[in-house]
Amino acid sequence: MKISAVIISYNEAQNIGRCIGALHTWVDEIIVLDSFSTDATVAIAQQYGAKVVQEIFQGFAAQKNRAAALAQHDWVLSIDADEQISEALKTSIIEVCQQPQYDAYFLKRTTQFYGKFIKHGSWYPDKQCRLWNKTKGQWTGEIHEKWRLFDAQQKYGLLNGDLLHYSFDTIEAYMAMANRYTSMSAQEAFKKGKKVSFLKMVLGPVFKFIQDYIFKLGFLEGYAGWLAYRLAAQMAFLKYSKIRELYKNNKN
Repeated sequence: MKISAVIISYNEAQNIGRCIGALHTWVDEIIVLDSFSTDATVAIAQQYGAKVVQEIFQGFAAQKNRAAALAQHDWVLSIDADEQISEALKTSIIEVCQQPQYDAYFLKRTTQFYGKFIKHGSWYPDKQCRLWNKTKGQWTGEIHEKWRLFDAQQKYGLLNGDLLHYSFDTIEAYMAMANRYTSMSAQEAFKKGKKVSFLKMVLGPVFKFIQDYIFKLGFLEGYAGWLAYRLAAQMAFLKYSKIRELYKNNKN
């Protein structure tokens, strides 16, 4: 079974080499769908032999569906530019591709934060469906896009090994992401008519921190775990606050 690796990108010069470097020796083709990067992303991708196509960004789900459509082979490995296939995961993918038993497979993603990969709490295993037969499903969703099979009776598999996520180099980068995503999430909730009580806005983030840090053993990650889940709780508070703000502004 041949595999096409597909990546969407925009100004990922810092990450794209690491991402493709872990792929180019064993996948059958690499497709990079770039949204007209202004840095060296395209040049670096081409150095590794990737086929680069540039198109205007149409949203994450639409962009990833387009990238999959460009692939020559039915089996697609979809990976973000700030991710890297570990050696253990590479072995699992190669083994399952010799005789696939499912039409789609989840990978276990671990995110690097404050200098270490978080392996406890709600951040792990952050299961992501990234290896699939493109004729059997598609990407859906506006903000947190997901790949779904067309037939609800079909089942997903789970691979061993980790997908390494180099997402947040600094606290500032995390907070920039949090501000962007909470705004989009709040808008989505507002459109669906979802409301947040004052009690949930105050207590929800507290319960989230207790669940992540204590019950899901986030404290085993030391200071990095405390900081990660403290900021995650703050992100929840920010989302709830923005939802209430939207209703307040709409009422006025």
